[in-house]
Amino acid sequence: MTHDSLDIHAHILEPETLEAIQKAVPSCGLELHRPGGDFGELVIHGSPYRNFPRGGWDVGVRLADMDRYGIARQLLAVVPQTVMYDASPDDGLTASRIQNEAIAARVRAMPDRFLGIATVPMQAPELAAAELARAMTEDGLKGAMIGSNVEGKNLDDPALDPFWAEAERLKAFILLHPVKVAGLDRQRSYYLNNFIGNPLDTTIAAACLVFGGVLERFPGLKIVLSHGGGFTPYQAARWVHGWAERTESKVKLQGSPAASIDRLLFDTILHGPEQLQFLVDWAGPERVLYGTDYPFDMGQYDGLEVIDQLRLSAAARDGLRATSALALLP
Repeated sequence: MTHDSLDIHAHILEPETLEAIQKAVPSCGLELHRPGGDFGELVIHGSPYRNFPRGGWDVGVRLADMDRYGIARQLLAVVPQTVMYDASPDDGLTASRIQNEAIAARVRAMPDRFLGIATVPMQAPELAAAELARAMTEDGLKGAMIGSNVEGKNLDDPALDPFWAEAERLKAFILLHPVKVAGLDRQRSYYLNNFIGNPLDTTIAAACLVFGGVLERFPGLKIVLSHGGGFTPYQAARWVHGWAERTESKVKLQGSPAASIDRLLFDTILHGPEQLQFLVDWAGPERVLYGTDYPFDMGQYDGLEVIDQLRLSAAARDGLRATSALALLP
């Protein structure tokens, strides 16, 4: 195990947490099938996610995996299936609080291995803001993982401003993760809903934060885009060009999108040294943070080895592994 690595993109759903949600919010239909094996089946509203790895719910397996991959600590977040933005506001808040208190308890039990971030009911922005504040001040969590959309509503929806304002005030660390991605009608084959759909929805979310003026109005936000930012880094210059040419892009954004783009942060989950080198060269190493997407099969578990291959100074490598993230956490 190394002592200088912090995985900022890791998911957890322990059995006790799942059972508490089942009891408090039975309408969610949350179940874990085949928990005795190496892979389970996570079901919500009758929709299964298959091959949910045991490390997602078994902390002993998680710790062994962390040691094998050289991960000193993880920043724990919920699994994306349990953000529950389709629930009523009260049920969404209940499910969020159960998960937040469970993550906080795990962090208290193993503070040398874990930190945590919350989930909040984004379908009710005032409640989301209040739960973020409670989770950070009472539970000691460092921010929140939020979805790339809220049941199809983009993240520039003015109704979300109370959440953004509170996240900025609290200096919350926000991990933006794809959920219920766009374009599924053309992505039902070959697992394209993940390969393309996940980075696509992250890109849409990033564009809405930029062109919707969210990052301009709340410049202190600390938002990390999952999976290397989706397609954002590769198309950012197109956005800047388009803003200069098209009036539609100026409706909510007063200044060039370049300033807002420069406020975005990125995880390292790109599955290749060439791709990560491009991201680091383009964004700067201080805006790129090590992550794995543990425990999922689309995670990247050789990330620390890839970081060692990059053309970077020792200090910059340390930044990617942990020090930049630690400096961002409140």
